[in-house]
Amino acid sequence: MRALLDTCCIIWAVSDPASLSPLATETLEAEDSEIFISAISAAEIACAATRGRIILDRHWKSWLKFALTANQWYVEEISLAIIEEAYSLPDTFHSDPADRILVATARLNNYILLTADRKLIEYPHVQTIW
Repeated sequence: MRALLDTCCIIWAVSDPASLSPLATETLEAEDSEIFISAISAAEIACAATRGRIILDRHWKSWLKFALTANQWYVEEISLAIIEEAYSLPDTFHSDPADRILVATARLNNYILLTADRKLIEYPHVQTIW
């Protein structure tokens, strides 16, 4: 399975695994899973750490690099195609740019989006797991 983690899932998987759902944990631990994060999540983690909304045990860049290496996760860069998709999503979608980029990335790459975010789970044009 190819899965894209939303930003909260990245943080929980590294710092608070008990916050993950059983299905999310199973997906992360499955031998056949390929796990990706979007580069937009790096920006969200940086902003949250800088503003004191999350507390990490080291600078956010070191924290993220460690998480990627330790978990063998891949980074999906933000391309023009992803931006075009993010602002051409079908039906009504809320205005948060990071969520738009996550959904577009999942849609264009056929990833399942791991998220606890109700807005994303309820959006019918992306496959999610929680």
